Amino acid sequence: NDTAIVLNVIPGGPSEKAGLLQGDRIIMVDERVIAGSKTPQDTMVGLMKGPSGTKVKITVNRDGTSIPFEITRGKIPVHCVDAAFMVNDTTGYIRLSKFTRTTFNEFSEARDKLLSQGMKRLVFDLRGNTGGYFDQALLLCNEFLEKGAPVVYMEGLHRKRQDFNADGKGMLKDMEVSVLTDESTASSSEIFSGAIQDNDRGVIVGRRTFGKGLVQEPINFTDGSGIRLTVARFYTPSGRCIQKPYSDDYAYDIYERYVHGEFTDADSMKVDKSIEYRTAGGRIVYGGGGIIPDLFVPMDTTKATDFFIKCNRKATQMRFASAMFDRYKGSLAPIDDFGKLQIYLDSLDLGRLFLEYARDVDGIVPKKGEWEKTESYLLPQLYALVGRYSRLDDEAFYRFYIGIDETIKAALNAPSVVSLD
Repeated sequence: NDTAIVLNVIPGGPSEKAGLLQGDRIIMVDERVIAGSKTPQDTMVGLMKGPSGTKVKITVNRDGTSIPFEITRGKIPVHCVDAAFMVNDTTGYIRLSKFTRTTFNEFSEARDKLLSQGMKRLVFDLRGNTGGYFDQALLLCNEFLEKGAPVVYMEGLHRKRQDFNADGKGMLKDMEVSVLTDESTASSSEIFSGAIQDNDRGVIVGRRTFGKGLVQEPINFTDGSGIRLTVARFYTPSGRCIQKPYSDDYAYDIYERYVHGEFTDADSMKVDKSIEYRTAGGRIVYGGGGIIPDLFVPMDTTKATDFFIKCNRKATQMRFASAMFDRYKGSLAPIDDFGKLQIYLDSLDLGRLFLEYARDVDGIVPKKGEWEKTESYLLPQLYALVGRYSRLDDEAFYRFYIGIDETIKAALNAPSVVSLD
């Protein structure tokens, strides 16, 4: 409990090349002992990071044995598709965490895999996706929109309007799609969501997005410094400005939205209905910053018992998962089939083991009736966290988590876009 643990080893990265494995406990960086020293996370990261091509010595504890590694620092591959799998016989699920240089290529690989497995419908998860490369958002929009369909336009006080339209070369133009969003969905993710919504191409499910849609240009100075100057804003095809308005409390917008109850009640959402916008099919949508979902799904706070809150504060679930990996590594790590993983985790009786761990390690015991209220929500979390240590990695996590994800449930039961208005 006092040692940094390797949760994931990025494929193709310096750590994988050196031989580090999931579950290794880092006890020393160069000559500095960090195990048991309460070393802050940012300090540990600072010790490990350095210029590309330089070396760092890391000593880990693996199954009770200290093993030294010399890692040559280098570029770390940034993957953006966290998971891609079939939810049922006809519905595929893809989770995209960010828009990087490789987003379209990674999405295409995931798309082809799911199409080969019979995908007729897609749930595209952009929750927590803070954006990234604009050109990758355009490429993804091309996948779903007919040739000539408007995607987005940019315009500024001193910048003429510039329109971007789909090229019609996509493979999913007839695919039914639901896009999942939340308050952290921003920038390129909002461009994609707005294009899908304004073209009546799919259903937006979840909560209102962040509202970040500025166009900036870098200006470099001779002394090596520079600025990023805002020159325009992004607008959805219907004319809605993605950027939320600037106000005195702009920096506290997300906090204010939470305090005002927007995350738990659709009626608490601030919507300027004085100006109506129309989608391609004539549906009314509203502006005011961000993309307002077609189907609102509130944040679920009903499972927040004292027992659950105490476990969250101490990260009991995370540490329990690590302890289970240590105990069952030989059987758990090689599993690469979800059905077999489900059967194996069922056999462990994770609920009982977790209650024992919470009591013995953290001194947390549920009050009468608390476990019964929390079990249906907490147990899938445990399956997801422990299952992540199998060869399925993040796919296992998200497949188990679907069972308690109300937004995905809403997307699976979402009506067709034409019946929304």
